[in-house]
Amino acid sequence: MGVPTAKARRRGSRQPRQTPAGAGPRGSDGLTARHRPTAETVAAGPGGPIATAAWRRIVADLFAPKPLVYWADFLSSVTVGWAAFAAVLSLPASSPWRIAPYAIAVLALYRAVIFIHELAHLKKGTFRAFRLVWNLTCGFPLMVPSFTYRGVHNDHHKRDLYGTVADGEYLPFAVEHPVKIVGYLLAVLILPLLAAGRFIVLTPLSYLSARLRRLVWARASSLTIDFAYRRPGPSARDGGTWKLEELTCFVYGVAAVVAVATGVMTPRVLVLWYLVGLAIFFLNSLRTLAAHCYRNPGDRAMDLSAQYLDSVNVPGNRLATALWAPVGLRYHATHHLFPAMPYHALGKAHRRLIRDLSDNETYLRTVRRSLWDALQRLWKESAATRAARRRPCLGVTG
Repeated sequence: MGVPTAKARRRGSRQPRQTPAGAGPRGSDGLTARHRPTAETVAAGPGGPIATAAWRRIVADLFAPKPLVYWADFLSSVTVGWAAFAAVLSLPASSPWRIAPYAIAVLALYRAVIFIHELAHLKKGTFRAFRLVWNLTCGFPLMVPSFTYRGVHNDHHKRDLYGTVADGEYLPFAVEHPVKIVGYLLAVLILPLLAAGRFIVLTPLSYLSARLRRLVWARASSLTIDFAYRRPGPSARDGGTWKLEELTCFVYGVAAVVAVATGVMTPRVLVLWYLVGLAIFFLNSLRTLAAHCYRNPGDRAMDLSAQYLDSVNVPGNRLATALWAPVGLRYHATHHLFPAMPYHALGKAHRRLIRDLSDNETYLRTVRRSLWDALQRLWKESAATRAARRRPCLGVTG
């Protein structure tokens, strides 16, 4: 079935508030469409499945990754990040000037580490040198080797797993108590320590016990948001290098601890490592909360149309929005439509779909004005769910 008929052109970054497109006025978001959907129709979704094939034809030429773009972007990010990290250490501990290089280190290394998302989607066997350099300069030092995301993230895109209890990257925040959103954000305080402990402590211990080895793999080897997630046993999809990646991460961690213990490095290095990791995890947690609507309780599979409408695009400002949603992740809903599309093409695909779809109303349903807009909507839905559950109890006496 084709998509409904309405055209719009994006002249700004705000959420589409559809207004008549003929000579009609534009909303403050700069988008136009022929039909203004009600809250009920938006919540219910379109009248039928998305015409994926028709949409794909519009962006068919955008699926080839450009190695030079990957290398230039990543190398500049990781170089600036570690240079800023060193700059913080070079300044006195009491100097207020440390704030600027610290912020640069966080944002640059955050962008660099987010390339792990691209590694999960790049065709197996390609970009081998890039994967190696990414791990050596970013994944291992930050205790997030690429195998912790490989395979696990791909499940997040499977139609029979997305949004279910088997999806480690999904929690039904919108249909649960808002305190779970707060708890998810507070967990970032311990995430850098858990990552370090997993590779420095649990890796060698797991070599001594097959039972512990299985437990570490299932419960402590995945970058997910669901702490109850259990990773399936190792298989071909996890790649043949995960054991080497795990061991190398252990070596990096032990080397850092020994260097501090022997006076080769100051303890400030480890403190700064924690603070940078903390900020990176916090930014990524905010981005993750803004990436989906999280309305599926987890008891049913969602087809591609439902997955798309449960995802979020925040085009925003090309520079500012890319700071908290780097490497194409501000077009997260578009990414769920076309998981194989490289990050550098998602913005072009987004603009082209808005321009060329005979009806872009369905496509525009996923757009949010800003990070705050996306987070506020999630919080309000969660609070409304809580209120609805309490309402029947009001006025009831024993």
